[in-house]
Amino acid sequence: MTQDFLDMLLAGDKADTDCETTPDRADTASATHLIRAVAFECLLNHVVDERAQSVLRLVGFDGDFACCAVAGRPSETEHTSSETIRHAIADIGGAEPLIGMQGETLVALFRLQGATNPDLTCTAIAGAFASDVPLCLGPVRRGIIGASRTIHAALTTLRTIPALHAIIETTPSSRVQHQPLLRAEDALPERALLGDEDARHELVDGIYANLLGQGEDDPTMLTVSSFLESGRSLEITARMLNVHPNTVRYRLKRMADTTGWDATNPRDATVLTTAIALGRIAYAEQH
Repeated sequence: MTQDFLDMLLAGDKADTDCETTPDRADTASATHLIRAVAFECLLNHVVDERAQSVLRLVGFDGDFACCAVAGRPSETEHTSSETIRHAIADIGGAEPLIGMQGETLVALFRLQGATNPDLTCTAIAGAFASDVPLCLGPVRRGIIGASRTIHAALTTLRTIPALHAIIETTPSSRVQHQPLLRAEDALPERALLGDEDARHELVDGIYANLLGQGEDDPTMLTVSSFLESGRSLEITARMLNVHPNTVRYRLKRMADTTGWDATNPRDATVLTTAIALGRIAYAEQH
């Protein structure tokens, strides 16, 4: 349905260009609103072909743009909250965002340029969202494919909230102003369970690939996987690998310093366990 409508929209846009009459302001505003709505639906429905790129270009998302999405429950009506977001981003020097609804969820896709980094933007637009539901921030991605992925990551992150209340309440960086904030990268395992391909990519091609290290002689994967399988016991892991517990401790610390993931941390252990499981499955299917 979106594909057919894209053909109609682009055909209509060409016809308007060929026409010599000048549209009035109301017609222009209506056309702009329609194009923005279609652009949002394209990204929401994973339509990222050349026609969708043409539509995005019409609303200012051109080329290899860097972008990020935010999703949450609007604090007021869709129109009022959308206008609050537009004005807030304009006030910090950002370009006009792409805004749409999925059910009762308001989603804003914004470009990263100048001062419009994710944290500053979240702070600026927090008032447009209900304070009793965490604001969910998608990862930074590039281009039309990345735009679709960050939108879906933000939406999937919103769905993980029931499983992550403890993280939201105990993580210092999980608040913006008085608004709870949940970042997509803090919900990788749960997003993967919900079928989020972007999360699976991060877990397999990012974390799991890093654990593989420099080859068969690198003990990182064996040490981490053994440590997790042992119930995070240094002594049991040391016996499994026939090394001293201090050797295990050193390897885990080196891994944490290199990758940022600490297997001795309960939450990080969950992420690593999920990454290893998905990575082994993916690599077995490829070979």
